[in-house]
This record gives sequence, structure tokens and C-alpha cells, in this order.
Amino acid sequence: MFKVVFDTNVLISAILFGGSPRKCLELAIEGEIELYISKEIISEIEGVLAREKFNIAEENIRYIISSLDSIAELVSPKIKLDIIKKDPQDNTLLECAIESEADFIISGDAHLLELSEFRKIKILKPADFLKQYC
Repeated sequence: MFKVVFDTNVLISAILFGGSPRKCLELAIEGEIELYISKEIISEIEGVLAREKFNIAEENIRYIISSLDSIAELVSPKIKLDIIKKDPQDNTLLECAIESEADFIISGDAHLLELSEFRKIKILKPADFLKQYC
């Protein structure tokens, strides 16, 4: 079974919009892949969902986070990285992936996708992950 870390944009897209990100999330819900998350990623998701443009009530955000907690394994990365200089927040995904010994980071973020692989962890768009591995 593959171990994966989803970028915040993939999780937000999966929750709110569907498509390939949702199909990836459904694999985690069904236990086909192991999803890993960190407190830093959860915090970023909460911040994005709280943006006015999404107009999501606080109790719904809590429900979404609670649901993620039930399907994802929480890890606490022991290392701090400074690999992605243009968007330092993206380093939290690399840290989570290393801590969880992930096989993949699923992302739509250009800074992460430019790496394509980091310490043997493949970095793919959701559609590419689904095509190649599922």
C-alpha cells in the first residue's frame, strides 16, 4: 500500500470541487492508500478554508478537520527543511513526507512539482498519480 502526503491545494480541491483530487482522497477514505498529515498541514488547511471567498462556517471547518483526522495518520516531523525558497510553507509537506516515509507527495503546486522527486519520494499531480499507480 502506498504512503502519501497530499498538498493543501489537493485536499482543498478534493473537499470543495472534486475531480482527480477527490478520487485520490476517496482512495484514502477506502483504505487503498495511507494518507499522512502534520499539524502544520492541518493549520494551513484551516487557514485556507476560513478565507472569506469560501464562506465556510466555523463548525463546518471543524467537521472537515475532524474528518481528515479520522482518515489520515498524524505525524510530527522531527526535521525542518529549507529546500523550497520561493514558498517556504511547501517545506512542511517535504518534512511530513520524510517523517512518514511516504512514497508520494500529491500536489498541484509548481514549486513542489519542479522537484519531481525528493529523497526517493515522487511528487505528482493527482491525475498523474491516478494514471500511473491506481
